[in-house]
Amino acid sequence: MTTGARDSASRLAVPAHGSREVAWRQAHRGGTADDRRLRAVVTSVPPEIAELDLLVPAALAAECDEAVRAIAALDATRGDHLRPLATLLLRAESVASSKIEHEEASIEDYARALHGSRANASATSMVAAGGAVDHLLDGAIDVDGITGAHRLLMSADPSEAAYAGRWRDMQNWIGGSNHSPRGALYVPPPAALVEPLMADLVRFATRVDVPVVLQAAVAHAQFESIHPFTDGNGRIGRAVAAAVVRYRGVARHVVIPTASALVARRERYFAALDAYRAGDAWPVVSAFARSARIAAEEAHRTADLLAAMPARWHERAGRPRAGTAAARLVDDLVAEPIFTTEDVEHRLRMPGASAYRAVERLVSAGIVRPLTDRTRGQVWGAGDVLDELDDLGVRIGDRARRDRL
Repeated sequence: MTTGARDSASRLAVPAHGSREVAWRQAHRGGTADDRRLRAVVTSVPPEIAELDLLVPAALAAECDEAVRAIAALDATRGDHLRPLATLLLRAESVASSKIEHEEASIEDYARALHGSRANASATSMVAAGGAVDHLLDGAIDVDGITGAHRLLMSADPSEAAYAGRWRDMQNWIGGSNHSPRGALYVPPPAALVEPLMADLVRFATRVDVPVVLQAAVAHAQFESIHPFTDGNGRIGRAVAAAVVRYRGVARHVVIPTASALVARRERYFAALDAYRAGDAWPVVSAFARSARIAAEEAHRTADLLAAMPARWHERAGRPRAGTAAARLVDDLVAEPIFTTEDVEHRLRMPGASAYRAVERLVSAGIVRPLTDRTRGQVWGAGDVLDELDDLGVRIGDRARRDRL
């Protein structure tokens, strides 16, 4: 059922955003004469939500419950493989979340960026997004946690480093002119309101009396409406949603790559945020619930594939004897699929020559492949794991596009 087709009873009413007209003057000359003549802009003012009391319709509650069951089942599955699964899913989420912001890079570019390559700026941004998500998942949902995640995301961006990790002190906007808020699709609240609105958001995000998927979705939508940073708001806002799920104990080990489903239907996602601002949270909660369920179900398949990989690799490598360098490297590959020979030497505590021979054996067997053109410090990747990282996003996106509800 599309948003437009839902009847008036199929709504999750929230207070609609208000508005405030504020003075505007360009800080830096640019754009057209209309940009330069603009003297006022109408901003959106989100309501406070810390004490929001939501009456959730039964159909939407059922969607949220299905998502929670799928997430919890994934989090509890295959205990021996949760660490590599958690790592792969974190990477999948950071890649997809960056793609929503039109950051595009191949999985191999991303893998190279994990080892310090800055040749592809989008891949570098994806790696930073992963660090930001990880920071929030391992910390607290509070001002320090959120600004710390933003610092990790933006500190390496030359144009944004000065603003990394701090609330904006200027007016921002989405769409329209690059030189003024003229014709903007959305104008967030004035900078003076960011700090109190974010304090209110933190209080909502740490409640324990709200259905968890609903809480994550509304917290994300509110974050996007506040737009508290000069850049990186989408990626940090989706990290906040993941942190809520972790905080509530539904997913203690893994992050669900919800963004892989959201990016597949980007326009529906943005329309859901617009509906939230107009006073209806149903579309954004439904989008998050369905995206999380699809992602968790597809990640189950990934868990099975990861579990089966080492046995297949041992076979392809000629069944190296237990305890040898090649056997130890095979057993380590799922957890550490991107590496240099020096990494193997130090992590597995083996002589350089043994590490080199083990890598060469796995290259010859087609298990690992080179990811750079270097002669020294070559970065290697386990092909099956990198391909699965790519395919997981493809499968989630395909299911999301076929979900016409």
